[in-house]
Formats: sequence, structure tokens, C-alpha cells
Amino acid sequence: MKANKHIQRDGEANKIFNDRSLTYDYRNLISILKPGIKVLDVGCGTGSISKDIANIVGENGKVTGIDNTESFILSGKESYQNIPNLELIHVDLFDFHPEEKFDLIVSARTLQWLSNPKEALVKMKSLLKPNGQISILDYDHTNLDWNPSPPESMQAFYNTFLKWRQDAGMNNRIAEDLPNLLEEAGFHSVEKINSDELYNDERLDYKTKIGIWSKVAGSLQMVEEGYLDNDLRLKAIEEYNHWIETEAISMTMKLNEVRGKI
Repeated sequence: MKANKHIQRDGEANKIFNDRSLTYDYRNLISILKPGIKVLDVGCGTGSISKDIANIVGENGKVTGIDNTESFILSGKESYQNIPNLELIHVDLFDFHPEEKFDLIVSARTLQWLSNPKEALVKMKSLLKPNGQISILDYDHTNLDWNPSPPESMQAFYNTFLKWRQDAGMNNRIAEDLPNLLEEAGFHSVEKINSDELYNDERLDYKTKIGIWSKVAGSLQMVEEGYLDNDLRLKAIEEYNHWIETEAISMTMKLNEVRGKI
């Protein structure tokens, strides 16, 4: 399940994943979770959302989370070792060949990193039971909404980030393209559910959430690959952090959950 390139998804990312929950970060999925079903979570990170799913499907159900970053799986195994119906496996999707198939496959914020999302969907379809269902949650990065506009240095960084992703074959607006991708992969009854993330001062963690772009800018990868001047990167971080403390009102990240059946 490999993209051509991606920001390193470990270290600081562990905390980002651990802070996620089903209620806040995959909220609409709850309506289709039932006791006793078997669920596969593709790109589960540390398993923080997977463990919430496991609590809902109960002791007669099971959740298997897979991720191709070993440090995330090791962290999750340590954190959630007391949840008996949760299994976390370090494996790439395309190398995953389970003995049993699943009632439901979910994947949150993962296909955005892939240069071959349709192939990933076809692989997921092969892992579903007859009448099984898929749910994909992902971003439209082209419509990120800051209020008010952040400093020009961060806007320049963000535009470079989108260019870097595009050149690597990643789809910056995959949230909008998912319905067609699911249909092309052979799913029917496809539906799109708006799942935008709004971060404002009604949430205690809103400054941390808005600060995600400082963390992304913390990586030297785009500098090392010739996309970005390091002085601009450092300026973007400094000015953006100041903007968060002095001007920021809200940030909305555009997300869709797209479901399909076989």
C-alpha cells in the first residue's frame, strides 16, 4: 500500500494517532457498527479508532487493524493489549492474506497517501464477505478553510505541500473522487457523507489541531527533495504558530466518508 513518497508517519505522528477517537474522528461510522461483526481497519495507525470500534462490536465481534508502519503497531499493541477482540498487525495491505473475510472494511485518512488508491480498493473488495460493506474516510486538501487567512509564508508552504503530493501521484481531492473510484472498483450502493472537521475554540484541543501544519512543516523531506527553501519552511512555522496564538478563529478540513457494498 505504498505511495511514491510521504511525510514520515512516525515519531510525532504517534501522538497525533493516539489522540484520535471514533466519536470525534470517524463519527458517522458509528451508525453502521453492529455487535458481532468482523471489521478490518486499513491504515489503522496506532489503533486508537480501531479500539473504539472493538468496544462497539463487542466480545462476539472482532477488529483487525493493519498498518505498514511498524512503530505504530508496536505502540498500539502496548496501549491496547487488554482489548481481547482487537488484533493489530504490521503488514502492507497488498501483502495481507487473512484466512477469514470481513463484514466491514474501514479506512480513515489513508488513501490520500497512495498513488494507487483504486488498486487498494479492489484489494479491499476481495477481503469482504458477500454483502460486505466498505467505508472510506478521507480529505479534500484543495479546500482547506482557515479563518482568517494564515500568513503568506504558511500559504506558500501549503501550496508547495500540495504540489509535492501531486507530483508523487497522490490525489489532493480524493474525498471528492472516492464515489467514482468505488464504483470503478466494483462497489454498488455508493453514498457520500459529509464529515468535515471543524476546529474552533469550542474544542479544548483546537489550537493543537490547527497546529497540525506546523508539525507537517517540521519535516525536512520537501527541503531535501528540492521543493522548498528551508528558510521559508522555518518562517512558515514561526509565523503560523504566532497566528494560532493571536488571530486564529477556526480551521475546517474537508472530509467525506464514502460507503459502498458488494
